[in-house]
Amino acid sequence: MESPVHDLSALFKQLGLAADQASIERFIGLHAPLPQSCQLADAPFWSPAQASFLREEILEDADWAEVVDQLDVLLRG
Repeated sequence: MESPVHDLSALFKQLGLAADQASIERFIGLHAPLPQSCQLADAPFWSPAQASFLREEILEDADWAEVVDQLDVLLRG
């Protein structure tokens, strides 16, 4: 059985954020660049629930980990 594949839009929906392309670009533009010394889940703009979700997905290398990594890269750009 293959793991579900999630995209950036689905991740934004999961985080309770607007998930259309313009909103995603606006979010990244507003919050990038994230300092290299800051873990994605520790960024100050996440709610506690969002931070917990991001942290857990990476730690557990869960279904969402790949797209969470993609968001991390985009925010460091």
